[in-house]
Amino acid sequence: MKWMIASDIHGSAYYCEKLLAAYQREQANRILLLGDLLYHGPRNDLPEGYAPKQVIAMLNGRKEDILCVRGNCEAEVDQMVLDFPVLAEYAILTEGTRMIFATHGHVFNESHLPPLHKGDILLHGHTHVPKCTEHETYVYLNPGSVSIPKEGSHHGYMTLENGVFLWKDLEGNEKHRYAMHA
Repeated sequence: MKWMIASDIHGSAYYCEKLLAAYQREQANRILLLGDLLYHGPRNDLPEGYAPKQVIAMLNGRKEDILCVRGNCEAEVDQMVLDFPVLAEYAILTEGTRMIFATHGHVFNESHLPPLHKGDILLHGHTHVPKCTEHETYVYLNPGSVSIPKEGSHHGYMTLENGVFLWKDLEGNEKHRYAMHA
């Protein structure tokens, strides 16, 4: 199975459209969204093409393909307009014997770890900065942000297929890779 993993769309119809075009191009089976779908948040400027109602329509059109966790900008009102669950604090994926703990990052993160076994992966967005950090007991991965990248990073996403994570910009250019060890 091939996953597309993305975070922090923040209501940008412009970048959401680019993400969904990349999803088609990647021919991924599912999309894992790591929160902050519709609202830009008080700390961020409006992203290019800010149009949450258009983002709602685009994402609802892919509702069968989306697994989503709640970001710090999601509220119950967002669930009222989105046709797929968005209020779960985390999702668990497995790759072989390893667990991937997927969350937004505002609750569970490198400073406040969820329960992990040696070799598990903590996957979250929230910081808007793509990362791959191998710690002694776990690996931390972040796809960065679709619409408001920070620290000079690219607008992007990641894919997961056959134990390999690829970070890509919205045009599909590979930026980084991490292969899970057996």
